[in-house]
Amino acid sequence: MSTVENSIKRSRFSGILAHPTSFPSPYGIGDMGQGAYDFIDFLEKSGQSLWQVLPLGPTGFGDSPYQGFSAFAGQPLIISPENMKELNLLTDEDFCGMPVWDAQKTDYGAVLEFKTKLFHKAYERFVHTPDKLLLEEFEDFCLLQKFWLDDYALFMAGKDAHEGRCWLDWEDDLKNPDEKSRKKWETQLADDIKYYKFLQFLFFRQWNALKEYANRHGIEIVGDIPIFVSLDSVDVWAHKDLFQLDTKGHPSCVAGVPPDYFSATGQLWGNPLYDWKAHKKQDYAWWIARVKHQIGLTDYLRIDHFRGFEAYWAVPAGEETAVNGKWVKGPNEALFLAIQKELGDELPIFAEDLGVITPEVEWLRDMFHFPGMRILQFGFECLEDGSYLPHNFTTTNCICYTGTHDNDTTTGWYRTISEECRDKIRRYGNTDGGRISLDFIRFCLGSIAKYAIFPIQDLFEMGSETRMNTPGMPSDNWGFRYEAKELTPERASWLLQTTKLFGR
Repeated sequence: MSTVENSIKRSRFSGILAHPTSFPSPYGIGDMGQGAYDFIDFLEKSGQSLWQVLPLGPTGFGDSPYQGFSAFAGQPLIISPENMKELNLLTDEDFCGMPVWDAQKTDYGAVLEFKTKLFHKAYERFVHTPDKLLLEEFEDFCLLQKFWLDDYALFMAGKDAHEGRCWLDWEDDLKNPDEKSRKKWETQLADDIKYYKFLQFLFFRQWNALKEYANRHGIEIVGDIPIFVSLDSVDVWAHKDLFQLDTKGHPSCVAGVPPDYFSATGQLWGNPLYDWKAHKKQDYAWWIARVKHQIGLTDYLRIDHFRGFEAYWAVPAGEETAVNGKWVKGPNEALFLAIQKELGDELPIFAEDLGVITPEVEWLRDMFHFPGMRILQFGFECLEDGSYLPHNFTTTNCICYTGTHDNDTTTGWYRTISEECRDKIRRYGNTDGGRISLDFIRFCLGSIAKYAIFPIQDLFEMGSETRMNTPGMPSDNWGFRYEAKELTPERASWLLQTTKLFGR
């Protein structure tokens, strides 16, 4: 069934949140190899229509997909070594001495070291390959993606030439290159630049094949992007005029959120803030290119911290917490009208509308008919009635989640809430609470929300030890992996029957 036929047939959708790094793989981290295809097969067998991922970009310090080196590039660590073997870029001998990996958690440092060695071996073979078709495909890719790829490859080669240091610490003729100095660096780092283009070629080649497979099996992919980009990114380095920076390139104010559910002192993200006046002068060209590029990778696009388009929390640079920030007006509807003008009226965007949400934010979301989010854990963690409880949903145009990557697993969360709240849940669901995450999946599927999505840990009934991310904790996040044995026929059958029961 094609994606179009699938969309016409269904009016209610459901699916699983699972980042590719979580897939089973013999190489230390989930990738776009067999484990990814097995997951898509499981989605089809269990009657699902959606697969949600986290941001797909290359990660930096802390391994967070929300703090990447580029808003356009792909994550090299999820490139499948098996596929490189099929292209005769790697041999079995290249894997001699491979570490023994933890099948349930990624050690990013060790994986980065191991895969970087593989990538360099593959690149050396690629440079000398007799496969002319592959070389032509690479040249076509570089030409098609030139609008971001040239900057990205030079930026990453520049980082390597400076032992990974932030671009702010580079010498001035690379930190702020003119045409002449840029050509000098491009000549000096030519081989490294081609290496980074090669990695992106492999990533997009594998991702496009995986997406095609998913769509062919009736699965649409929900992508994800953070509203802000990292200071140590090619986006800031190459487009300094689009950000609020001082004369030396340092942010004058940084992004965050005020005190909320996750933190009593707010969250100080530290990302540089956009100069929205500069974006407007360029008719929002950078944002249009970003959204167009990402929608090309996925079928829907969730934008993290959507409320920042209406107003964002600006914290003076140098603050230790986000408490002393202030709300500053964002571009509001002007940005999305510009995107609509280029990409069409029906934008397949999901709005992450959690946190401090005002009527103005809701107006912006609803003006463009973007579905908002409803988190069941938020609805059941107190005794009061609230908007996150399924019986209070006021529109079908929303996504119901059991929890997100930022929440504890439902099983782990249930163990931490008060007995009064647990009693409320048991009475609400007419359940004994013994398999609470499956109860919550059933709540999701049975809600009026057009979309129902749940982390794969909840289907597996896993505890807090498998949590993907704890906001505010700087390390030991993003490492969750599952084993192939978890994708059982029994789980597929239960999910298929429950999904059909609620007309999804």
